[in-house]
Amino acid sequence: MNTSRPLRSFRAFRPLQLVAVASTVMATLVLSTTAHAQVTVADPWVRATVPQQRATGMFAQVTSAQGGKLVAASSSVADVVEIHEMAMDNNVMRMRQVAGLDLPAGKAVELKPGGYHVMLMGLKQQVKEGETVPVVLVFEGKDGKRENVEVKASVRALAAQGGHQGGQQGGAHKH
Repeated sequence: MNTSRPLRSFRAFRPLQLVAVASTVMATLVLSTTAHAQVTVADPWVRATVPQQRATGMFAQVTSAQGGKLVAASSSVADVVEIHEMAMDNNVMRMRQVAGLDLPAGKAVELKPGGYHVMLMGLKQQVKEGETVPVVLVFEGKDGKRENVEVKASVRALAAQGGHQGGQQGGAHKH
């Protein structure tokens, strides 16, 4: 019995099989990429805290290429993380939790002091200027699929009001 002949014919088909597998993998990757919300989070930052302070805010510019909604967030530095809005109500500035924040397709939405922001509450430690804070933002696409985007938010001084501060941690994160 000659076993070398079947091996030769297997080797002859092997490159074709590899091309077929590679094509299938590439098609799957392309399809899964287009199914995501394609969210960009630019310049994420967190306001520094003083000792014993139990809450702070995270701010950024968020853009969803296809549109969607920011629906949740979490962070290892806080017990509770919520999406909040600050708005005037009868000449009084009020802050409240919102169920989600709509992201129009291709339009940047600003998370900023005095407006929409991510609230980190029940802080486990002081958040100091120069550190970074991991925050996972949960986005929901128009198709109902959810995508987690982890950002490393730079910690800025207590008096920080926004604006771009360069540096490795403050750059854009695209997913």
